[in-house]
Amino acid sequence: QKHGMRDEPGVSSRHPANSFVAQPAADFRHRLGTDSSCHNLLLCTASKVKNRRHRAPAGSRIGAYAWGEHAMNKMSRRESFETAGAGLVVAATVPEGLRAATTAPPVTAEPATATVPRTTLRFTVNGVAHKLEVEDRWTIAKVLRDQLGLTGTKIGCDRGECGACTVLLDGKAIYSCSSLAVWAEGRQIKTVEGLARGGQLDPLQTSFIEHDGPQCGFCTSGQLMSAKALLTRNPHPTPGEVRAALTGNLCRCSNYNRYVEAVLAATGKTAGPLKS
Repeated sequence: QKHGMRDEPGVSSRHPANSFVAQPAADFRHRLGTDSSCHNLLLCTASKVKNRRHRAPAGSRIGAYAWGEHAMNKMSRRESFETAGAGLVVAATVPEGLRAATTAPPVTAEPATATVPRTTLRFTVNGVAHKLEVEDRWTIAKVLRDQLGLTGTKIGCDRGECGACTVLLDGKAIYSCSSLAVWAEGRQIKTVEGLARGGQLDPLQTSFIEHDGPQCGFCTSGQLMSAKALLTRNPHPTPGEVRAALTGNLCRCSNYNRYVEAVLAATGKTAGPLKS
């Protein structure tokens, strides 16, 4: 017995991990059954450090290759390590021809030879004529924000769902994040920056402020433009028509009732029941 522990048949002696190097080689040989053997002495010996137990029931043979029932007792620890190390070297050695056949050639990036198509557009934004060369893949929102600096148009979902990017194209509310700029050739665009005139806010903007329409404010420009499109074609909408016009504009602050009230106040009406 060592360290107060009892050796059991089929169970290796359990020495503390920190005493591994100091123990004689004989102490690390596995105590296996009379008809047992191990195909990997290195792993089994190393497992004493991690698990301190290596069970091998009597009469069993561990692994696909058996060394013989007395092989480990005749092999020193140095010999076992040398044997296992030689096996690893052989397994890691690959013939040169096979290595050349299995090694994939390095991937090299080909220089970009194709240029992105570009188009020269002429369009009007908030009453100002523009002539601008754009890439055919650019959206109206990108041109407004990145080329003209009109950042009042917000990009929320960037896929035509939230309505924060709403602008007027020839008086009609559109999602500018999903409309190509080349579609605006020769047309009129109005953004939230174009609502105020002569330093004075549009009555719709004033009504939004008085009725606490803006909360975080991110969707407000889109709400304003959708409401402006409605009032342009229908100066006296019903509460139901206002709600229908603002359906495509999402408000993360859930301030929908205030927006409806603000639009109706701008026309001199008050909000009615939900199904009016």
